[in-house]
Amino acid sequence: MSGLFVTFEGPEGAGKSTNLQYLAERLRAAGCDPLLTREPGGTPIAEQIRGLLLANHDEAMSDDAELLLMFAARAQHLDQVIRPALAEGRVVISDRFTDATYAYQGGGRGIDTQRIAALENWVQGALRPDLTLLFDISVEQGLARARARSALDRFEQQDRAFFDAVRSTYLARAAAAPARYRVIDGGGPLESVQAALEPAIALILERWHA
Repeated sequence: MSGLFVTFEGPEGAGKSTNLQYLAERLRAAGCDPLLTREPGGTPIAEQIRGLLLANHDEAMSDDAELLLMFAARAQHLDQVIRPALAEGRVVISDRFTDATYAYQGGGRGIDTQRIAALENWVQGALRPDLTLLFDISVEQGLARARARSALDRFEQQDRAFFDAVRSTYLARAAAAPARYRVIDGGGPLESVQAALEPAIALILERWHA
């Protein structure tokens, strides 16, 4: 694959979506037209699975069902959107990918990471993001932002221990693979967050031109 695969990660309220649009606008201004997508979702079938995952249900969803639905949506997303775009040489930017599964289902739910890795290898093969921008924010500030923007979905209603585990898992993964991750402080003013994105924008454009 000749394209570039960039992922945006972070806990609730970290500012991923806002800054993804900013980064995309900067790339377009430089002549690079990225494909923007999200997980879970990105295709009609995967978006229906997203609805199942985020909605509040009378029936409790098992952790295993949640994990398998995440990878079912991902398999469709990869087949229909991500792999074809990369094969065309596009820059693909996804709002969440498998790092979120390790953070939420692994860290938050406590699912064995070896089980997640087995599904990752099955569904993705050798494909991994080229660059991951991790927006870090305190649990308190992130949840306050989430509550202010809309009604809370099924994940956003989890307890404090869940979100502490999500954040610590994200940071541990970033520390273990510094070549792929760039950690951005998402808790400050928007201007400072976007200024911190400048090196990543330059790197994406450099690799895109290569």
